[in-house]
Amino acid sequence: MNVADLAHPAEEVAPRLLGAVLTHEAPGGTVSITITETEAYSGTADPASHAYRGRTPRNAVMFGPAGHLYVYRSHGLHWCANVVTGTDGIASAVLVRAGRVTEGEDLARKRRGEKVENSRLARGPGNFCQALGITGEHNDADLLAGTSVMLSEGEPVPAALIRVGPRVGVSKAHDWQHRFYLAGDPTVSAYRLSPRANPSAGA
Repeated sequence: MNVADLAHPAEEVAPRLLGAVLTHEAPGGTVSITITETEAYSGTADPASHAYRGRTPRNAVMFGPAGHLYVYRSHGLHWCANVVTGTDGIASAVLVRAGRVTEGEDLARKRRGEKVENSRLARGPGNFCQALGITGEHNDADLLAGTSVMLSEGEPVPAALIRVGPRVGVSKAHDWQHRFYLAGDPTVSAYRLSPRANPSAGA
């Protein structure tokens, strides 16, 4: 995978990241996770995006270059990882929502809990980061430079397996069809509508 693969709008890159692999080589060991669920966030054009109101110190990584990792804390509790996409200077990123641990399962389980089922090790964006060992210190990591956090191509995913739906838990633009996931995969998180969303309102 290279910059050219990611230098497109988030909603185009998000389905292409299904089947790709995120790897973190930490002092305690290596964990690799195959991505099974993503969500696209289109920057200043997207009311649900962190970059909707423009660049800030928090969201600066979203403005490029493509191929970097944007990491933020959700509700002060969980780290969430996003792959920056698009053109340098224009905010665009894909949230990695879930995946299947394909290397380092023992280490992932140690981070997540000994009784956690295999399918739940990296289900949900916070769990994904916890299993992979990603924290705020990895914000702005270059995923394509061969550092400790890497994004690589995995096995091709048949188009027939890709499903599209509304994003999970967002209150604005909640009905945008920007969530992509693998049909029938047990690692994919369950859909839930934010209690703050207005189902009768349009995008």
